Amino acid sequence: MAQQVNREKHTLDASGQVLGRLATQIAMILMGKNKPSYMTYIDMGDFVDVINVDKIEVTGAKLDFKLYQHHSNYPGGLKTKKMKELSKTEWVKRAVMNMLPKNKLRIERMKRLKIS
Repeated sequence: MAQQVNREKHTLDASGQVLGRLATQIAMILMGKNKPSYMTYIDMGDFVDVINVDKIEVTGAKLDFKLYQHHSNYPGGLKTKKMKELSKTEWVKRAVMNMLPKNKLRIERMKRLKIS
């Protein structure tokens, strides 16, 4: 059952927008939930191009207190970075990645995200 998926290109302007609210819009478009023919097991999402990422806003004191962590699975391998140490494009990528479902389709959906 091979279906033809019509993918459109969406351009979102990040200037003046809050990070989390923008990331939810991007995740919905990448999953294809904005289409009436949405099915959870088929990747029906569109392409998303995000512009003006340098003008994105973060609420509260997240720049000083929000931590991004990952572990290398070796003893003492916990790596921690504060939000202000990362670039704004990395903020958007991580926010969108964590809002997508954790399944096999997530990597293919993230390939359709372009941040400029």
